[in-house]
Amino acid sequence: MTFRSLGLACLLGLSLTAAAQNMVDTSDWKEGEVPPPPAFDAAKLLRFDVSSGSALVYGVDPATLSIGKDGIVRYVLVASSSSGARNVLYEGLRCSSGEFKTYARYLPEGSWASVEKAEWRSMFGNLPSRHALQLARAGACNNSAPASSVGEIVRQLKKQGLSP
Repeated sequence: MTFRSLGLACLLGLSLTAAAQNMVDTSDWKEGEVPPPPAFDAAKLLRFDVSSGSALVYGVDPATLSIGKDGIVRYVLVASSSSGARNVLYEGLRCSSGEFKTYARYLPEGSWASVEKAEWRSMFGNLPSRHALQLARAGACNNSAPASSVGEIVRQLKKQGLSP
């Protein structure tokens, strides 16, 4: 074995070791009881970028952020258009598996409607999940773990400088 091939073998071994350390055994994981959707204030949103070409502005009310004992980061997301139309969702991020779930949608009359058969979906899929992936990257997740605290998520979102 040459010095170069030995070096490549060591590098590959280190990469695989690092990947194995980042893998989380979720076979016995169970989602905890989901709290009801919290009240939100659209005037206090911390905005985050989803896509430079997006017609929507995305934000999270920091008062709605929580990190459950089950490791789920839950929040109220507000997606607003320039015309004033608004979609409001109560969601959860599962950082360890790269998934998100929509628990409820806010109705125009001011009440929440639960999503029937809410299921975990990959954050890495098509456009409907792009906001979840960007929120995870903006500070809700620290690689495959939730952020260390709600305060840390808020600091990371504020660091982007998009919120008033």
